[in-house]
Amino acid sequence: MNAPRTRVQRRPVHGVLLLDKPLGLSSNQALQKAKWLLRAEKAGHTGTLDPLASGVLPLCFGAATKFSQLHLDADKTYVATARLGARTTTGDAEGDVFDERPVNVTADDLARVARQFSGPITQVPPMYSALKKDGKALYEYAREGVEVERAARHVVVHALALQAEPDFDEVPQIRLTAKVSKGTYIRTLGEDIGQALGCGAYLTSLRRTATGDFNDAQCITLEALEAMDEDERLAQLLPVESLVAHHSRVTLAPDDAGRFLSGLRRRGHWADAPEVAVFGEAPAAFLGTAHVTAGELIPGRLLSPIEIQQTLLTEATS
Repeated sequence: MNAPRTRVQRRPVHGVLLLDKPLGLSSNQALQKAKWLLRAEKAGHTGTLDPLASGVLPLCFGAATKFSQLHLDADKTYVATARLGARTTTGDAEGDVFDERPVNVTADDLARVARQFSGPITQVPPMYSALKKDGKALYEYAREGVEVERAARHVVVHALALQAEPDFDEVPQIRLTAKVSKGTYIRTLGEDIGQALGCGAYLTSLRRTATGDFNDAQCITLEALEAMDEDERLAQLLPVESLVAHHSRVTLAPDDAGRFLSGLRRRGHWADAPEVAVFGEAPAAFLGTAHVTAGELIPGRLLSPIEIQQTLLTEATS
């Protein structure tokens, strides 16, 4: 007979955890594990990573979930390994190999193709993706052997480097390092690069090394988090305002702060700005986002008074 499952007592937790997602877990599985370890009431992530990809996965807790879209839209950096000389049904090592071809690729070829795929490009999303058609994920159609027409999308490859791996003569693999705009599929980029090289390619590894200003050197693993006590886990959280680090900053006196939190516009000598992070003066607390037009501070996403109290309490005890 199985022992009764212990019920976790949830609590309000606010902040951002930079997780180094392991291979084999979906983004949601990693999120649920971290949420359980922190006993958090509310959590979300800032864009999925495939189970076969590792790396930077910012997790948002409590009030931070209100600003997660900002990092869904952020540029991402990936390091991948692509095997040349064949394609697979999924674009990675999980699929069935087909279309095997000889590999005759030089360093000049890699430099040429890197230039070809730098800057604005178009991509057709892969069938093995979470995009939906008529309420159903494309990968579900793919598993049924159904090909669905997909519209090409415009993305930007800000930087791209292709380099032959040291054992290229024995195993024709290249390292692909790319900084890309949101919505870019690295598996598709690897496949398209393989086609441009004339030999086909599929990914054998994929790691996200940065999203926005967050990088993998700042991240913590689930194993390390699990080994900590509760206070140590909470200490790993970045403050909610770390998600708006590049916004212009406005600080309001107590009376104006209270009115701003009620959704009222405030007038002041502020320059026009599309993205503003607003703070209270006393106490010094993050209140939310806004934009400034013609001297008016116009509220955007706001923390509730109880969320502000909870974040101040967390900061005081951490």
